[in-house]
Amino acid sequence: MPDEVVLPLPNVYDLSRPALTALITGWGYERYRADQVWQWLYRRRVTNFEAMANLPSALRERLAAETRLGGLTLVQEVRSSDGETRKYAFSLPDGQIIETVLMRYEGVRRTACLSTQAGCAMGCVFCATGQMGFARHLTAGEIVEQALHIARVLEAEGHRLSNVVLMGMGEPFHNYDHTLEAIRRLADKDGLAIGQRHITVSTVGLVPAIRRFAEEDLQVRLAISLHAATDEERSALLPINRRYPLADLLSAVRDYIQRTGRRVTFEWTLIAHENDTPQQAHALGKLLHGLLCHVNLIPLNPTSGYHGEPSDRQRVERFVRILQDYGIPTTVRVRRGIDVNAGCGQLKTEILRRDRPA
Repeated sequence: MPDEVVLPLPNVYDLSRPALTALITGWGYERYRADQVWQWLYRRRVTNFEAMANLPSALRERLAAETRLGGLTLVQEVRSSDGETRKYAFSLPDGQIIETVLMRYEGVRRTACLSTQAGCAMGCVFCATGQMGFARHLTAGEIVEQALHIARVLEAEGHRLSNVVLMGMGEPFHNYDHTLEAIRRLADKDGLAIGQRHITVSTVGLVPAIRRFAEEDLQVRLAISLHAATDEERSALLPINRRYPLADLLSAVRDYIQRTGRRVTFEWTLIAHENDTPQQAHALGKLLHGLLCHVNLIPLNPTSGYHGEPSDRQRVERFVRILQDYGIPTTVRVRRGIDVNAGCGQLKTEILRRDRPA
């Protein structure tokens, strides 16, 4: 007979609050016991069931026997030389590896960059995650557990997690339902209690999902990876543009702004002599003129699978000046974590290369 496949116990973080309540009451306990478990999971952020001190021992034992508290195992942690960025690689029960980044800023802002997929199906040519291909979606619990890990790290140092960006490995809107459940969990006042306006979700431009997101009645920020202002150039960088060209994308963005009244951020990775030219800056200015938006310019984080180089300071400053002439608010993002492979997928690529048999 073939060996029996032993499936992992269900992850308690994958249970929504109603599902957790149904589980606990189905075992014969009162509803308030589920509320207590929820508080232990998300407010006190314990790492084992035994620590849930106000629960009956029989309930703790059953939780430990029939569920598991998390599924992420820390594989590697690296810290930038300035101490402001930390990157974590986690393995999942099926052997997949994902990445999470902690970024510190002046003042109280502490941001977690979370992955929503293992790998990515979008194929953006300059992205290490896009170069490795798609493995699977993460569950809502696997997304939230990354934030819980960062929250514990910060709490031990006397700080709190203030911001979350869903900009790590994967396309969040390709994993729409799990991403939205994770966002609601992150923002839950009885969960991690991150203010919705301190949560940002990024997409390469999945038009139907943008339109769906506009109807969610959330205050969460929307960022769109643009990177080129003409269809020819954008399709060369982001293959998804062949399916959802700029006209369709900008139509969805305008409808989103009209429906929500919220400003949209456009992410633009500056690649030397490719999309940092005056011609591209003028094209972008014309494309976005009059739109309630902000452009976030990001010098390229180089990867081994892409030949491009980051723009130098003079080219960045020229690009900014042109956009300002069109009245478009623009920020140049500080390059963080270059020495810890902080770009999406870079640490995983390094781990896989290191562990590959000779």
